[in-house]
Amino acid sequence: MQNRFIVPQFIDAEDKIWGPLTVRQFVIMILGGLFIFLSYKLSDFTLFLFQTVVIILLVVVLAFLKINGAPFHMFLLNVIQTIKRPWVRIWHKEYIKVEDFRDKGELIKEEPIPQKTFLPNKKLSELSLIIDTGGVYKGESEANIINSTTAIKK
Repeated sequence: MQNRFIVPQFIDAEDKIWGPLTVRQFVIMILGGLFIFLSYKLSDFTLFLFQTVVIILLVVVLAFLKINGAPFHMFLLNVIQTIKRPWVRIWHKEYIKVEDFRDKGELIKEEPIPQKTFLPNKKLSELSLIIDTGGVYKGESEANIINSTTAIKK
């Protein structure tokens, strides 16, 4: 068994730095602390207290809140994308009975469902051979044409 490969597991789990704290959460908290420090240096005390409360709330929400298992910043990006492009819809296919939408007196002709035609096994094997050879093998019909033209030239 020479060709063994290690398949990574849990690639969606974030790396932990210290306890349950991830790298993303640590960076967000450092940036929040930086903003609080700038607020302390640039504002008077009452404005500083108000800004600190707002910054701490934003840091806690961005770092620790998850919605449907996704971090809050991904949820926020999805909301912004939906607001920017509201015409993009996702179609969820569901079965709807046609009888619910018809009038009682309305007669609609039912069109027959066309039957699928299947290729014979010989044709399928020929197509798979063409694909397997990367197009080098052209198929029996083209091979017969090529053979007949080379036989005439000789």
